[in-house]
Amino acid sequence: MKKVQTGIKGFDKLVDGGIPSGNTVLLCGTPGTGKTIFGLEYLYNGAVVFKEKGLYISFEEKKSNLLNQASAFGWDLASLENKKMLYVQSIPAASLEKGTPGMLLRMIKQKGISRVVVDSLSTLTMNTPLLTNHPHTLDTLTVKRYVYDVVQKLSLSGATIILVSHSHNDATMSIDGVSEFICDGIIKLHSQTLGGEYSRALRVAKMRSIKNDEDIHPLEIGGKGIIVHSIK
Repeated sequence: MKKVQTGIKGFDKLVDGGIPSGNTVLLCGTPGTGKTIFGLEYLYNGAVVFKEKGLYISFEEKKSNLLNQASAFGWDLASLENKKMLYVQSIPAASLEKGTPGMLLRMIKQKGISRVVVDSLSTLTMNTPLLTNHPHTLDTLTVKRYVYDVVQKLSLSGATIILVSHSHNDATMSIDGVSEFICDGIIKLHSQTLGGEYSRALRVAKMRSIKNDEDIHPLEIGGKGIIVHSIK
């Protein structure tokens, strides 16, 4: 089985050496747990270490903010864009349309992208285009169908995809309530509130096709990126 290494220190051994190629993985957690940093490092390592093209799609952050955030860890995304190894695409939530998933699929295929981060699935959920004509109607089924369509279309690209999702608390996975079932894997980031040396933690809740480590591991955000610590 071909696997995609994230290059994030301490993480790949939790997933038997890497994420199965072509998998769609939900990366969820409350604000401040390190989701954006995880996604940026996954793409940066992909371009620099493994020579694989990456695409970061943000419906929340401006491109300049993402470039600045990455530079704090020494990741020069602008130079990678110039080399056509990494693309950072900022799409305002207000411009989302029914055809957005198809547009993203075409972009991935045309540019030969191997790694994708979508930030975030939660924003897509809250701005489901099919609901814009009925702003006072909460149609849960329509939202779930749209999320399913997004995940299904992106999975057709053949890229290994990380879908960022915001959680209400450490006990929940996603706002939409369906992505955790249709994604191939789930990486859950936690905020630790019981004291101790580290304030964050990570758990691989599932990863299809492999035997993954299911324990909760301390997570540290250092000067060069994320470090997932062993509990042994």
